[in-house]
Amino acid sequence: MSNVLKGKVALVTGGSRGLGAATAETLADQGADVAISYVASEEKAAAVVAKLKAKGVRALAIRSDQADMAAARPLIDKVMQHFGRLDILVNNAAIAVQGKPVDDPALDTVNLDRQWQINVLGAVATTRAAAPVLSDGGRIIFIGSLLGTRVPFPGVADYAGTKAALIGYAKGVARDLGPRNITVNVVQPGIMPTDMKTQALGETVPEALLDAHPIRRIATLEEVAALTVFLAGPQGGYITGEVITAAGGLGT
Repeated sequence: MSNVLKGKVALVTGGSRGLGAATAETLADQGADVAISYVASEEKAAAVVAKLKAKGVRALAIRSDQADMAAARPLIDKVMQHFGRLDILVNNAAIAVQGKPVDDPALDTVNLDRQWQINVLGAVATTRAAAPVLSDGGRIIFIGSLLGTRVPFPGVADYAGTKAALIGYAKGVARDLGPRNITVNVVQPGIMPTDMKTQALGETVPEALLDAHPIRRIATLEEVAALTVFLAGPQGGYITGEVITAAGGLGT
């Protein structure tokens, strides 16, 4: 365990599983106290908190539904009440709706609209709520997707659109908060071993998709978490308004 983030407080939205949980653990490994938000996975959230506390940091799980923009302010208020400060915001919470081409008569527009609500408007609401209380010199990291800048297969227009929207928003927030030395960046993972990947591809990654990676494998959660936490740390202080892809060269 390092102490480079000792004294800092981080919030990871959607931190009860997958990349969110891995990021929360990596932040704790660097000494940060960590709050995570979750929607339904109370047992998983409690397990993550137990792991974080075992590392010697303070930790808290907060139930908060990012689909409800009104939930953002109470989420940030609870972090501030418990920890007294907020230094790092990782906007990780998101969903992926199984897509179809936009001209498909069976297009699930209801859930696709919900995807926009959670992935974009929810992240915007959390950022707006956090910005006034975020410490000067703080960090905001949006978890995007390779699909935000490259779309190598059909049926993902809405998901790709939500992640592309985050890029423009993050760059604008970086400009707004730069005078306070707050950095704002987007991390774009490719395929990772998450529930989203399993829903979209099944348990195994098709050989043709692996062949599209110069590094012929998918990422580990720890690799993407390490990049995210680097941006959250002191060595990331001059990187802002950037989009950094960690996708094993997929789409190259």
